Amino acid sequence: MGFWTLLEVSTMPILQVLIVGLVGAFMATQYFNVLPSDARKHMNKVVFIAFTPSLMFASLAKTVTLHDIISWWFMPVNIGLTFLFGGILGWVAVKILKPEKYLEGLVIASCSAGNLGNLLIIIIPAICHEDGSPFGDSSICSVHALSYASFSMALGGFFIWTYTYSLIRNDGVTYDQFRGVDRSVSKTAPNANLDAGVKVPLLKSDEGDEEALPLSTSTQLSEKKGSWTKFKETIMRVVEELLAPPTVAAIIGFIFGATPWLKSLIIGATAPLRVIQDSITLLGDGTIPCITLILGGNLVQGLRKSRLRATVMLSIICVRYVILPAIGVAVVMAAAKLGLLPSDPLYHYVLMIQFTLPPAMNIGTMTQLFDVGQEECSVIFLWTYVVSAFAITIWSTVYMWILS
Repeated sequence: MGFWTLLEVSTMPILQVLIVGLVGAFMATQYFNVLPSDARKHMNKVVFIAFTPSLMFASLAKTVTLHDIISWWFMPVNIGLTFLFGGILGWVAVKILKPEKYLEGLVIASCSAGNLGNLLIIIIPAICHEDGSPFGDSSICSVHALSYASFSMALGGFFIWTYTYSLIRNDGVTYDQFRGVDRSVSKTAPNANLDAGVKVPLLKSDEGDEEALPLSTSTQLSEKKGSWTKFKETIMRVVEELLAPPTVAAIIGFIFGATPWLKSLIIGATAPLRVIQDSITLLGDGTIPCITLILGGNLVQGLRKSRLRATVMLSIICVRYVILPAIGVAVVMAAAKLGLLPSDPLYHYVLMIQFTLPPAMNIGTMTQLFDVGQEECSVIFLWTYVVSAFAITIWSTVYMWILS
């Protein structure tokens, strides 16, 4: 496959994201005023609670089997390594460049969480259909490609809705402290703490005037808590993150995909409950367009209000498209030499490309949910997705040369 053909294949999904995002940007301008800030927030909650869980369940239940989960055991390890190395590099960038405190988690998340879902679903099957593809028969390649991409999306969802979710939530708490708002963590449901709530308590001074509770007071009180209390709070936070709707949907999707009799109830032309799968698929199809429209709407404010320095933006691009892909080549080649991977070169290619993707679009969902860094996130997405068209093309050429 030639460079220009590969450039065309990898550019198409990026252009789709940019075009839909541009539509969202126009809809959010004062001229149209169809997507104002409040509308984007409500729309984003629908994406979080309904669309994203539907997409994850529908893809997993249909394409992934128990045999796949067992034979592809290295993929969750590989994705975990992308988050680990990306998180470390993002943390180093934060310590060196020192962005605003409430943007630190966003920078680390942008370096560590890649778009492991819709881009792979578009790019990999397209490469299978191109002349000169090193991955064999196009029909067989396309089936495997869809399964690999769906599995990658589901596994990425676990990491994104636990690790990345925690980073952005912490940014939200930090930002609320600057604004004088205390965001109490819900003990019942992960989406119950999405709205900023109770103001910081007030203390009486000796003169009878009310004074705001210093922001350091909560830290001092936290230090006085016993280790057992801190441990229980940590466990509660992990459980809340695991109970986020997309994560729960992914778990249920794995169960249905791995259990033949459950799968036969909803998947297939003769399945008695196929209308359920069809309905869930219909909901899931709205995920990517809605997320992209919201990001485009945020971009209008982001270009004017973003406080993200150019050096921070460049560091994210360097991590995502220079350092992580090089690490990915080393990881996959080492795993192959140790006999940890199946012989399918397409599988090796998917593992490598997982290190080369732009930031996950769900990061935008989280910044909207926690009302922090929305403008900066949109600017990050604009530049990283523009650069990704060339970065993915160049690295895909390198990967295919290595595997052919």
